[in-house]
Amino acid sequence: MGIEYRKVDALDADSFIGVLVRSGLAERRPAGDRARIARMLAGSNLIIVAHDGDTLVGVARSITDYAYCCYLSDLAVDRAYQGRGIGKRLIAETREAAGPETMCLLVSAPDSIGFYDAIQMPRQTRAFMFPRAK
Repeated sequence: MGIEYRKVDALDADSFIGVLVRSGLAERRPAGDRARIARMLAGSNLIIVAHDGDTLVGVARSITDYAYCCYLSDLAVDRAYQGRGIGKRLIAETREAAGPETMCLLVSAPDSIGFYDAIQMPRQTRAFMFPRAK
């Protein structure tokens, strides 16, 4: 059957936390704060999921205006499914859903830089950031 990708209007916090933990991204997200995760999801307007049957194996969570920019905030793929092109496909599905007039921006976790280089996502030298207080 294979992996199925689809845009969803909402994703429950527990499912998202589960894929964050299984992907290793939970180390860089407030996975222990369910209420904050729920607020993160509620504030997102573009969520693409990857399922293997009934199992959630990947999530791309973004904020976009569908006209000019798309910030891909979270790209998480279950470690058991990594290396199969799921992350690359989640990015492609995100870009398609956001539309051809939008740019797609993300801030990579240090351990993931090689992945973005491998899929030939262009690096930017003009990005600036105020880090989170917590």
